[in-house]
Amino acid sequence: MLYSTRSKLIISFLGVSLLVGLVSVYIGSQLLYKSVLGEASNRISRDLNSARRIYLSRIESIGTALTVASMDGELRKALSRGDGAELGDKLVSLAQQSGLDFAGIASSDGRTILRLGSQPLGGAQSFAPETASRTEGNSPNTGTLQADDRNPFIRYVLRRGTPVSGTVLLERSFLLAENPELAATAQIPLLPTPMAAERDEGEETSGMAIGAGVPIRVGSRVAAVLYGGQLLNKSKDIVDTVRDTVFQNETYKGRSIGTATIFLKDTRIATNVLTPDGNRAIGTRISREVGDRVLGKGERWTDRAFVVSDWYITAYEPIIDILGERVGILYVGVLEQKYVDMRKKTQAVFILITAAGMVVAVGMGSFLAGRITKPVRALITASRDVSKGNLTPAIGPPSKDEIGVLQSTFTEMLSSLRARDKRQRAESEIKLLQSEKQAAVGRLAAGVAHEINNPLTGVLTFTHMLLRRKDIDAEMRSDLGTIAKATERVRAIVKGLLDFSRQTVLEPEPTDINELARSAVKLVENSALVKGVGLSFKPGDGLPVRTLDKSQMQSVLLNIIMNSLDATDSGGTIAVSTNLGLAASKTENKGIEISVSDTGHGIAPENLGKIFDPFFTTKEVGKGTGLGLSVSYGIIERHGGTIRVQSTVGKGSTFTIWLPLEANEDE
Repeated sequence: MLYSTRSKLIISFLGVSLLVGLVSVYIGSQLLYKSVLGEASNRISRDLNSARRIYLSRIESIGTALTVASMDGELRKALSRGDGAELGDKLVSLAQQSGLDFAGIASSDGRTILRLGSQPLGGAQSFAPETASRTEGNSPNTGTLQADDRNPFIRYVLRRGTPVSGTVLLERSFLLAENPELAATAQIPLLPTPMAAERDEGEETSGMAIGAGVPIRVGSRVAAVLYGGQLLNKSKDIVDTVRDTVFQNETYKGRSIGTATIFLKDTRIATNVLTPDGNRAIGTRISREVGDRVLGKGERWTDRAFVVSDWYITAYEPIIDILGERVGILYVGVLEQKYVDMRKKTQAVFILITAAGMVVAVGMGSFLAGRITKPVRALITASRDVSKGNLTPAIGPPSKDEIGVLQSTFTEMLSSLRARDKRQRAESEIKLLQSEKQAAVGRLAAGVAHEINNPLTGVLTFTHMLLRRKDIDAEMRSDLGTIAKATERVRAIVKGLLDFSRQTVLEPEPTDINELARSAVKLVENSALVKGVGLSFKPGDGLPVRTLDKSQMQSVLLNIIMNSLDATDSGGTIAVSTNLGLAASKTENKGIEISVSDTGHGIAPENLGKIFDPFFTTKEVGKGTGLGLSVSYGIIERHGGTIRVQSTVGKGSTFTIWLPLEANEDE
């Protein structure tokens, strides 16, 4: 059943459906996944822009709060009076309203005159403006003034005389001076992270902060610097704002779909990315590749990445401090699992569609196979009938498609077979009649020749003996000569009869047909020249060597050429040629053709069917025995070939000998 056309058609439909389905599943899912990832990458890039705006807006809000505070008249008066208590209250209020982790005031020479302490502020302390010194205490610290080069906001404002806001790196000593709790908060142990760059230290002690510094002017002179900021180490403020604002607190399978992180150099100091145990991944580090691209080259990096314990679609960009240095990285990421599951669902839909297509393909294949194979089965049955000899089988009604063309072709083939069968039967009957005729004449000729040959030899012998005598007169000698000639003629006829009746053994040998024909032509050249008939030979190209009886085949050619010469008057032509050709009755059989064409008298139509009969001749009495073509016919037939003739009275005749390339020859 698997080898039937019906099964093959069904399997073909099924295979095509399966192939198209699998290709569609693969290409469709890949294109969809890439499209979704591309959209996710575009989204995460936009989300990073939003996160940056949130980050910068927080810096701007601190800068605005400090600027407004620096223009407060009461603060200026308290500063001019050296009223530390009132200034402390102002700093505490400013820190509470603006969410500052540190704040302070520095003199125009860079010395810190007041900063937030580690304990609740209170008490009334005073200091002499421009000469106060710092003391340790639980309230805003005042006391002996010392220049503080560790504060980047103070340095920047005093150097340029303009406000500044942005990101800064704060040393541990600065954090301890501002508030020991800040130094403890900033301290982050570094956790082992795959693919991160190597670092010798085991913890991060510096802090990264956002803040601002503004000058407090008296006239055009900078009398003091007000500064303040928010420590980012372990801060949840900005990263959670980004998650809640940008990603709208969206979750997937119980997990937040979006995450944000702030890196100090390559270390996570603020993040809502979670570790497998559910804690914030503070202290984990970025991969070397991302670090080199973002921190080393200052490029934005957007791609899928493995973050702590999951794959995310991520975007990173460098954080630049107020001095123009790359000090950290801002990151946002979207959980990739959502898009992976989307691809799986899409693949499942494609697979279901493919399965449905395969079911439909089986149904359509069965239906179409039945429609297609029905006339084919009828043709198969008809072919079997033809093989049994029935040349008029029923093939059913003709179709209107390509099968109909096949049916028409099959019908035409049957017509051709019937015509060929009729022709072959006629040819077989002719050959059978010819063979029977030759066999009968051969038996007769053999008996007659045997009975005549012995007395004929005696007549011829005694005639020649009488011709040797000296005592006979001229008249008798002439009569004896006539007897001798007549006897020689009878002897030639007897020899022809013997040749016709005798099945001589073939002596085949490899023969070049062109050389065979050329040698036969040369033997007749002089006779043709004497008669004034043009004789030519055109050899065929690429003729293979043929195994045959060279002597007998040359006799055949000589006989045919001589007959043409006898039938052609002076001024006529005889053309001998060789070529490759097909059999007249079986066109699939290839062979070698030898043609002899003349421009002679031609053969009358009523004589064409008799020329190969024994003793039939159109020559004058005494010029032919009528056995030459019969003998030639027998020789060609024994070589497995055929000989045919075409003739038009008054225009000439063409004799064509056809020899198969491979023949079963009698030996």
